[in-house]
Amino acid sequence: MTEKGHCPVLPTEVLECLDAGRAGVYLDCTLGLAGHALSILERNPEARLIGLDRDGASLEIARERLSPYADRVTLFQTDFKDLDALDLPFGEVRGVLADLGISSFQLDTPERGFSHTHEGPLDMRLDPRTRTTAAKVLHTYPEQRLAELFARYGELGQTRRLAREIVHLRKLGRLETTGDLRLLVERLYRWRPQKGRIHPAAKAFQALRIEVNGELDGLGEFLERTVRRAAKGTRFVVISFHSLEDRIVKRAFHALAVPDEGAPLLALLTKKPLTASDEEVAANPRARSAKLRAAERI
Repeated sequence: MTEKGHCPVLPTEVLECLDAGRAGVYLDCTLGLAGHALSILERNPEARLIGLDRDGASLEIARERLSPYADRVTLFQTDFKDLDALDLPFGEVRGVLADLGISSFQLDTPERGFSHTHEGPLDMRLDPRTRTTAAKVLHTYPEQRLAELFARYGELGQTRRLAREIVHLRKLGRLETTGDLRLLVERLYRWRPQKGRIHPAAKAFQALRIEVNGELDGLGEFLERTVRRAAKGTRFVVISFHSLEDRIVKRAFHALAVPDEGAPLLALLTKKPLTASDEEVAANPRARSAKLRAAERI
C-alpha cells in the first residue's frame, strides 16, 4: 500500500478514547505512516506530537506527511520500549497511543520479507539496523526451539513436524525466500483456500516476525512504567492485532486498575475491546482483527 493509500484503523475511536481535543503533548509510540498522528494535529491546533518508530523507512514517509505541522512535531527512530532513554515531558503528555503490529506499507514491500503473499528475502526486521533476520532464525535455531516458537507465537499445530522439515530444507539449501517457506507450509498443512480460514503461512510468518523483532518482550512492563510516569488524566490507547498482544495489554491494564495492593493507577475506559465496524472492515480489511483497549491515569 502506498503512503496515499494508508488508512489507520479505528480512527474515530482513537480520537475519542484519547480525548484528543485537549491541549498538550500526544505520544504516538508506533508512528507508522502517521495516520493517527495527522488526525490529531489536523483537528487540534494546540496539540503537539512526539512520534516513535523503529522503522526508518516508515519514519521518513511520516516526516514528510507531517511536514505541514513540523513546528509541533518531534520524531525519534527508536523502539517504544526504550522510551526511558528519551527525555520526554511526561507532565505535559495528554495521550499515549500504541498501534501494535505490522503496517500495510511494510507488508506490501516485498524486499522486507514480511508477507507470505510476496516473493522476497527472509528478512522481517522492523529496524534494519538490527542483526537478527528471519533467515538467521530459520537457519540457526535448533529444531526444538523452532517448534516452540511456531507453537507459541503462531499458535500452529504440528510444529515439531514443521521444524523438522525446516531443518531438512535448510541443509539442502532450499529455504532462502518467503516463497520457499510459504510452499513448505502449504504442503505440510495441505492448504486449500476456504472462506473464514487463516492461511497457515500467515501464522508462521507472524511467529517469525515476533521472534525477529522481540515484539512481545517487555510490552507489559513498558505499559506499567509509562502509566506510573504519566500525569493524572493521561489517556492510554493500545490497538493489538492478535490474541497474544491483546492478552498482555488486558492483563497490564487490569493489574493497574485493580491492583492486589495499593491504590489503582488506571480507570478502564473499555471493559471489552473496541473493534471495527463492518463498514470499516470492508474499506480497510486490516481492521478486521484490530482490538482497541483504553484507560485513563487517575
